[in-house]
Amino acid sequence: MVAVGVLAGLSVLSLLTYGYLSWDSLGRGPGEAEATRTGLGEVLGTDAPSSQPHIIFILADDQGFRDVGYHGSEIRTPTLDKLAAEGVKLENYYVQPMCTPSRSQFITGKYQIHTGLQHSIIRPTQPNCLPLDNVTLPQKLKEVGYSTHMVGKWHLGFYRRECMPTQRGFDTFFGSLLGSGDYYTHFKCDSPGICGYDLYENDNAAWDHDNGIYSTQMYTQKVQQILASHNPRKPLFLYIAYQAVHSPLQAPGKYFEHYRSINNINRRRYAAMLACLDEAINNVTLALKNYGYYENSIIIYSSDNGGQPMAGGSNWPLRGSKGTYWEGGIRAVGFVHSPLLKNKGSVCKELVHITDWFPTLITLAEGHIDEDIQLDGYDIWETISEGRRSPRVDILHNIDPIYTKAKNGSWAAGYGIWNTAIQSAIRVNHWKLLTGNPGYSDWVPPQAFSNAGPNRWHNERVSWSAGKTVWLFNITADPYERVDLSSRYPDVVKQLLRRLSHFNKTAVPVRYPPKDPRSNPKLNGGVWGPWFKEDEKKKKSDKSRGANKQKKNKNKNKKKTN
Repeated sequence: MVAVGVLAGLSVLSLLTYGYLSWDSLGRGPGEAEATRTGLGEVLGTDAPSSQPHIIFILADDQGFRDVGYHGSEIRTPTLDKLAAEGVKLENYYVQPMCTPSRSQFITGKYQIHTGLQHSIIRPTQPNCLPLDNVTLPQKLKEVGYSTHMVGKWHLGFYRRECMPTQRGFDTFFGSLLGSGDYYTHFKCDSPGICGYDLYENDNAAWDHDNGIYSTQMYTQKVQQILASHNPRKPLFLYIAYQAVHSPLQAPGKYFEHYRSINNINRRRYAAMLACLDEAINNVTLALKNYGYYENSIIIYSSDNGGQPMAGGSNWPLRGSKGTYWEGGIRAVGFVHSPLLKNKGSVCKELVHITDWFPTLITLAEGHIDEDIQLDGYDIWETISEGRRSPRVDILHNIDPIYTKAKNGSWAAGYGIWNTAIQSAIRVNHWKLLTGNPGYSDWVPPQAFSNAGPNRWHNERVSWSAGKTVWLFNITADPYERVDLSSRYPDVVKQLLRRLSHFNKTAVPVRYPPKDPRSNPKLNGGVWGPWFKEDEKKKKSDKSRGANKQKKNKNKNKKKTN
């Protein structure tokens, strides 16, 4: 054990001291790499290696569809490009348009309508979290012997201790509970005067780790420490939810070097943040190789939603942005990289959704999915690894009954099948239907981020047809959603409206409570954290009931004695 500790300490020290290495700086041939792994195995023990793969799920925040090198971006992402080229690129891959919905669907395998989180995100001051009766992915992996660790952004609620990551299946947690915050100080103000610290290690504020380190680099160092201290012969689930490239737009100075020519300040900062993220993923990959995990690992990379153009993100040539149900809000950058893939270096154009990771990863881990868990995801490993057809033929993007209703929506516009005032979106095979108010609908070309060509951007703006609340697109033929076919194919519209209505019958009530003044960090030592406690009055009444019970028992005993 002492030898293991010394080895782990030296390995972490060497990585952290010499910092962010380049992809090829490992400088080892296959034989040397194997020798290192063999030596490490000898020190760690002679346990037979597990047939269960190590699972590394990396979730980027607010990365736009265009913002990766292999999608034509001017931002350099050599690590992502290399991993994707050697793995399987997911080019028909969907997530949700905002943070909480994507994270909840990943960790439960269920649509928002089946968890009650179908409206917006979980706000810091809301007494709300992922409902406790939902079994989570790390809980299922722990059942079959996995060590489970989370590093990064949680954003699934924390008002009660039972909502915290360590209570939802993770052995360890290091990161933030909220949706955003300062990358260096880890402070977040939800509104004027409602501010607090948001960096946690397990269930406590991580004041000791507050050394002014940029969060992308700090999280990567934590990942390196976890990999150095774990036995690679035992299965590992590592969920890395980076804060980048979500606003506020902050990055260390050296990452601006290649992007000084970008005139738009938000785009320039965003580019620097993405460059730092790309380098961080490089170092995670190197650590997987250094410590003997890589050959039996599956690395999945995904963005949680589309980019936000006002904060530097680009979804071109897709329509719309983060927070919308246009393709630019929900079609994501994604790929799988693994030595275990059969069809390496390929492109998957089959339909894949973020809920699919739950059953896929549990099956790969040799786990069991209970029949009473009503999942919305599918096992798509053969689709990705072998190029087979996807079992998925539809995606309910969402039904949000409390989002601002479209003024001109009606049951009549929905053929008496559906009220088109309600915000909803669904995909069935090639067809996509949107109703209500789907959100900001512009196409924002790359020229919009320069000072040279605003005219073209203005030409891309949409002039709304008065009273329109239904749209139909053939996404396979028209992935940029430029030709609305709703009036040409009314029968298809009716079919998709019926499918929406069918899904809606299975929906649970929306969970979106008003803010709770007890959430103020000032009442919790200046820290964002669990605040919900049993009502004091209830406690007092319980105490008085208990005291009365004791008195009655005493009187009974006296009578018996007499």
